[in-house]
Amino acid sequence: MSFSGLAANGSTVDWDQTQHCKLLDALVPAQQHLCKRNLELMHSVVHAAQLTKAVCQSAFRDLRWNCSSIESWNTGMGFGTRESAFVFSLASAVLSHSIARACASGELPSCSCAPAPAEQAAPDFRWGGCGDNVRYGLQMGSAFSDAALNVRRSGSLAFKLVHLHNNEVGRQLLLESVETRCKCHGVSGSCSVRTCWKALLGVGHVSEQLKVRYLAATKVVVRQAGGRRVLVPREMEVRPVLDNELVYLVSSPDYCTANARYGSHGTTDRHCNKTASGSGSCGLMCCGRGYNTYREQVEERCHCRYHWCCYVTCRKCQHSVERYVCK
Repeated sequence: MSFSGLAANGSTVDWDQTQHCKLLDALVPAQQHLCKRNLELMHSVVHAAQLTKAVCQSAFRDLRWNCSSIESWNTGMGFGTRESAFVFSLASAVLSHSIARACASGELPSCSCAPAPAEQAAPDFRWGGCGDNVRYGLQMGSAFSDAALNVRRSGSLAFKLVHLHNNEVGRQLLLESVETRCKCHGVSGSCSVRTCWKALLGVGHVSEQLKVRYLAATKVVVRQAGGRRVLVPREMEVRPVLDNELVYLVSSPDYCTANARYGSHGTTDRHCNKTASGSGSCGLMCCGRGYNTYREQVEERCHCRYHWCCYVTCRKCQHSVERYVCK
């Protein structure tokens, strides 16, 4: 699934006729079939593609690989790298999240609020409200995300096993991000009675958890086990792959220079932090090539005053800021 195609062009489609499913090259035939049967979901799919791109680029903004590969999905993300593991898992989670939220907000005629939780309510609250329909989101999200990988011509068996596994890791983290939210009722806000429901945390939370797993991802190979092929860690073949770990097939480049095969744009002209010592520092970001310095005029609000009642007035001040970019 091409995120550049869906994110950039999907919002221009009305998605109210089945022929619209053929307008975007981003959808493989299996996804086009799902699209025709579930047209109402496509706005959520497009929203998920746009949100995945934004969240990914935010999570990696200070690293050499800054998720720029997501702009060229078909050329950069299909080679089983650690980065593709992150993007596949994030996209899978965000899609299910988008559908679950759309159900609760009444945007989809095929679903509504989540049913009341099976767990017993505590004495001080009752189940009510409108919870995110996580079950429906996971069901339809997995059908769409995995469709491109469940066809015969979707690449090698190793590629399919790796990315199906990573898709599931993303959805499992989404399931773990459900929390209980409540609203108070009572005289003068006494909160004598609370109505509670289950809701998903924001996708930023899932992204943070996936980034931890990205940094600790396991390189794997495919081995025969009984009558089927399974993934096993390349360096520790005595143990199985854990259900909650991201896996990848090939080592990533250093992303210092442009490499179209791996979706690397290099780090030339990237901004860096001269005083930092970790990620985003000029030493790491510029790969030893050094950096150029320039000054930039920045306009900010200043000398703000509060006026009764109730507004704030500010002046605009300009000052010079030193910036650093990699050679």
